[in-house]
Amino acid sequence: MSVSMRDLDPAFQGAGQKAGIEIWRIENFIPTPIPKSSIGKFFTGDSYIVLKTTALKTGALRHDIHYWLGKDTSQDEAGTAAVKTVELDAALGGRAVQYREVQGHETEKFLSYFKPCIIPQEGGVASGFKHVVAEEHITRLFVCRGKHVVHVKEVPFARSSLNHDDIYILDTKSKIFQFNGSNSSIQERAKALEVVQYIKDTYHDGTCEVATVEDGKLMADADSGEFWGFFGGFAPLPRKTANDEDKTYNSDITRLFCVEKGQANPVEGDTLKREMLDTNKCYILDCGIEVFVWMGRTTSLDDRKIASKAAEEMIRSSERPKSQMIRIIEGFETVPFRSKFESWTQETNTTVSEDGRGRVAALLQRQGVNVRGLMKAAPPKEEPQVFIDCTGNLQVWRVNGQAKTLLQAADHSKFYSGDCYVFQYSYPGEEKEEVLIGTWFGKQSVEEERGSAVSMASKMVESMKFVPAQARIYEGKEPIQFFVIMQSFIVFKGGISSGYKKYIAEKEVDDDTYNENGVALFRIQGSGPENMQAIQVDPVAASLNSSYYYILHNDSSVFTWAGNLSTATDQELAERQLDLIKPNQQSRAQKEGSESEQFWELLGGKAEYSSQKLTKEPERDPHLFSCTFTKEVLKVRILLKSFFVTEIYNFTQDDLMTEDIFIIDCHSEIFVWVGQEVVPKNKLLALTIGEKFIEKDSLLEKLSPEAPIYVIMEGGEPSFFTRFFTSWDSSKSAMHGNSFQRKLKIVKNGGTPVADKPKRRTPASYGGRASVPDKSQQRSRSMSFSPDRVRVRGRSPAFNALAATFESQNARNLSTPPPVVRKLYPRSVTPDSSKFAPAPKSSAIASRSALFEKIPPQEPSIPKPVKASPKTPESPAPESNSKEQEEKKENDKEEGSMSSRIESLTIQEDAKEGVEDEEDLPAHPYDRLKTTSTDPVSDIDVTRREAYLSSEEFKEKFGMTKEAFYKLPKWKQNKFKMAVQLF
Repeated sequence: MSVSMRDLDPAFQGAGQKAGIEIWRIENFIPTPIPKSSIGKFFTGDSYIVLKTTALKTGALRHDIHYWLGKDTSQDEAGTAAVKTVELDAALGGRAVQYREVQGHETEKFLSYFKPCIIPQEGGVASGFKHVVAEEHITRLFVCRGKHVVHVKEVPFARSSLNHDDIYILDTKSKIFQFNGSNSSIQERAKALEVVQYIKDTYHDGTCEVATVEDGKLMADADSGEFWGFFGGFAPLPRKTANDEDKTYNSDITRLFCVEKGQANPVEGDTLKREMLDTNKCYILDCGIEVFVWMGRTTSLDDRKIASKAAEEMIRSSERPKSQMIRIIEGFETVPFRSKFESWTQETNTTVSEDGRGRVAALLQRQGVNVRGLMKAAPPKEEPQVFIDCTGNLQVWRVNGQAKTLLQAADHSKFYSGDCYVFQYSYPGEEKEEVLIGTWFGKQSVEEERGSAVSMASKMVESMKFVPAQARIYEGKEPIQFFVIMQSFIVFKGGISSGYKKYIAEKEVDDDTYNENGVALFRIQGSGPENMQAIQVDPVAASLNSSYYYILHNDSSVFTWAGNLSTATDQELAERQLDLIKPNQQSRAQKEGSESEQFWELLGGKAEYSSQKLTKEPERDPHLFSCTFTKEVLKVRILLKSFFVTEIYNFTQDDLMTEDIFIIDCHSEIFVWVGQEVVPKNKLLALTIGEKFIEKDSLLEKLSPEAPIYVIMEGGEPSFFTRFFTSWDSSKSAMHGNSFQRKLKIVKNGGTPVADKPKRRTPASYGGRASVPDKSQQRSRSMSFSPDRVRVRGRSPAFNALAATFESQNARNLSTPPPVVRKLYPRSVTPDSSKFAPAPKSSAIASRSALFEKIPPQEPSIPKPVKASPKTPESPAPESNSKEQEEKKENDKEEGSMSSRIESLTIQEDAKEGVEDEEDLPAHPYDRLKTTSTDPVSDIDVTRREAYLSSEEFKEKFGMTKEAFYKLPKWKQNKFKMAVQLF
């Protein structure tokens, strides 16, 4: 499209350069900018042009243009607004989508810019009306419709305006009434309350009373009586009669017209196909309620204006006031438009578009206009955001058929491609401990074990009353949160589960399961220590890629291979992964182009390989969808038939209704949010709903069926979910009742949510984590005892942390984490820590021990194990004892003797203890000292299991002698034991 300066209205110079809303009103056929203070105010006698500019994650600016026509605007003003909108699009480079908005029938996208609603005022500029300035309050009646955005319309103040289907707001001088029709939904009532709050703040300075009246309650309360008093007393409402606005138009029949010389000529064809559209012409696609104007990329500005006028005439002549006209440019078609065609291949020629945009920018620049916003901005360079705490507790199970096997801590992040895993991660959130339960499916895993994994994870979530978030993750599609949880992730080929072994036996295929003494090749990838992976690939030269580092080994040799496009970070990650894959062997570095013969021999000879870096699915700006079911969900097949979604634009937290299920689509990840008031059977199907959403592909983006899916329950939203909202108030989820009841309390409280229940106390343990009580919980509290589980009675936080370490040998317990550091695994250690770094052990453990050196040298209270004294008989306390005597007796009991059943557990805290006293303790094998041992040793101090190891085993496990270990300060001993986690 050719553009000249005379084609562009001077009022649009510099428009759309930054994110936000800009509005022009048509005054004497000229678009005039309105001040920011007037944004959201519309007059029924005027026409407006609204530009919404959105900054995308890619750095580009997206533009949507709307022209709004008041019910009393003149036809000439409406025509001017339509034409000027085309000019504004040309000034922005010819890529914006343009919408025709008619008062009372606006699109949800348009209304989302002015939440909670727009209430047009009588008056106008060129229409002859004068803007009404209210000297005193006038009682008005409004009807509200809409579940996600609210269409507000003023209706005559009369009983005949009321019906059972809609919601009405009666605005009087001293009180605002909301009348809820008996057939209206809870969600509609809740949204209407937002309008009540808007009217209260706008027209009453936030000081008037608010009351709700339920249809059918007659004169049940004072508010109802007062409400009906305005209508002359109660009387039955008439049944709603259909009017022109309620007429529906068949949108199933679509007709395509080609606009030539101002005439719309039908295009023949049984089905709509992309090939029917010629880039040199303009077309009208009539879908009844929606009328699209498609403008070819090479069409002139005049052709586009003529096509727009033809579409306007088509709508006007068929008397369809509710029809919406949407104008789109070739290459930037909307999803609703593309969905009308049988097949559509999106062929956006961004080069041509940017070219035209550049020409417009050059024209404006010669006029001295800042055109920075017209050019595509450079995409922001951001480090991957984690949005999850990495100091929590992790438990991992491998799925074996219908059962699961708990993995040792050392194997938490070592997965096999032929297996499925279930993991549970508990970590400190902003207000409480949060839990994530998920499944990971290897590429070679079998369907039977995938189904078992999902069932197990779902039962775990259900057993915790749906508090945890749930995740479904596939190999190769892992989100960054998963890598942070695993810290150092390794994927081996093959599998060791019963399902995988059965599969390869039935298929009679070779078992390529990883063998540490065989030939294996690992690709190293990630952006840093908190996001590093080693992925085993086929040991052939074709598996190499110039953009990565690799580790290659057999039974006796280890090589690292650096691609020419790899970075120093890649090298650092490779060195760290070597500590886990081959910790005790020296590696030989290979540079691309100067490899040794032995290197190529291990790979079976030289071959061509790629230099194309693998890329993850992009995370673009999120889209929120509301899920709706046309009938009660009794079976999954009914769900799949009746399930459909509606997009919610410019969403906020208030759009999440507790009765519904919502989906946030980020393309690379899918989040399913489930409200507390959702039917229980639908909660259990949340994961299936996410899978169905991916299958529907509502945005026509070819979503991967293996995209990660998160199920988020209301009240347990983690930070990696709430980040999609500009603000998040957790107290709203703590309120009782449905959406309407909650919103009513907020409105009556002046806009502030009031929690009906206290915040949920941090659970004692979801996966081995010992919680640290707050000040209100530090009174001694007895806990039950089981011989198989360590329990304590009202002990200090330091003791709780230590006891939890031995309680769950598979949980990373960091209840008292070291100081925050940038890298989880520092490469270097301090001189003090290096003196006890174990030679035969992995250097990762030595690196962790370096963290302990950074703790300030103040020793916390550490429990001291002592012999238990026999229990002395006690007389029963008399009933007349005071409360203080009862507490004193409980404290004396703790400080004195304990039951012989917990003889081996009794511990006396001694903050001044420095060096552990050496005792001549019997030595026992390591396997009998583990808490999961089938033949455990009895009569030992469970808090000092390491003391019962032989000198040889102690040195092998800890990398130092017992003497050296017990000479360390007690706090270092405990930190070191938590890092090693042998038991």
